Amino acid sequence: MTIITGGAGFIGSNLVAALAARGEEVVVCDRLGSGDKWRNLAKHLVTGFVAPDQLPSFLAARAGSVKAVLHMGAISATTETDADLIVETNIGFSTLLWDWCAAHDVPLIYASSAATYGDGSQGFSDDNDPAALAALRPLNAYGWSKLAFDRFVIDQVGRGRQRPPQWAGLKFFNVYGPNEYHKGEMMSVVAKNYAIAADGGSVRLFKSHRPDYADGGQLRDFVYVRDCVDVVLWLLDHLDISGIFNVGSGQARSFADLITALYRAVDREPAIDYVDMPDHLRAKYQYFTKGKLDRLRAAGYTAPMTGLEDGVTDYVRHFLSQPDPYR
Repeated sequence: MTIITGGAGFIGSNLVAALAARGEEVVVCDRLGSGDKWRNLAKHLVTGFVAPDQLPSFLAARAGSVKAVLHMGAISATTETDADLIVETNIGFSTLLWDWCAAHDVPLIYASSAATYGDGSQGFSDDNDPAALAALRPLNAYGWSKLAFDRFVIDQVGRGRQRPPQWAGLKFFNVYGPNEYHKGEMMSVVAKNYAIAADGGSVRLFKSHRPDYADGGQLRDFVYVRDCVDVVLWLLDHLDISGIFNVGSGQARSFADLITALYRAVDREPAIDYVDMPDHLRAKYQYFTKGKLDRLRAAGYTAPMTGLEDGVTDYVRHFLSQPDPYR
């Protein structure tokens, strides 16, 4: 079986869908709560469910039957301020899985984040060198926790300690796509504004507060979730590949481009209102992200990444506009 932590979440549930389509046995480790998060899994056969706090005992009882662990679960809100909770969840739980996979010879693929790059002043190269990682300065506790675990992994490998037979940390950039609807304020700009655009209303974007960027000209590496899933599946098919890798489109596109693509996908003319960014966000706001994919390409991943317009159009026409928008 393949265990997916955060398996009912955004990227996790898309992995469930892909592995179920391949006939794999999948166990989901997550909490569903009282909302509609369960709908992310409703279309697929899931072998079992386990709560995060029960996973250690579950693993102990099934040590010989686990094919791989895909660790997508985390506190992913960049606005979370409880640093103790972030440490327990994003670092402590990840370390537990690393140790277990190392001891039981099980591949581990985990979600890191482009939030590790902070304001981007150190670039966006997924350099696995300890000094390069140490130079990064994330802007929030979430990004710091992801960097802390990346550094732990590279340190363990550098010291020659026991490790999983395959290990990969994936620095996901700005991911959008189906099954993100439970994320509230953490949803992509596409999901948040689809209904407004489809109804012919005006979408609100933040003004730029830097003279070198026009309003709506702030740049991001927007990556379609289908590409993230494809990278994970490729890694599972190439167990000799390990390392920390960027997973993005490799392109920097503006929020104005993104919203224009959304309006085109719903056959409407773009209508954008620019509003002041709240003061508390300005000091921590990224104006540019662009993942370098050189290491992933050098490792042998050759599939093209989905272009922004193609990804937004697919998302709108096959999911957001449908009575059942779930994958």
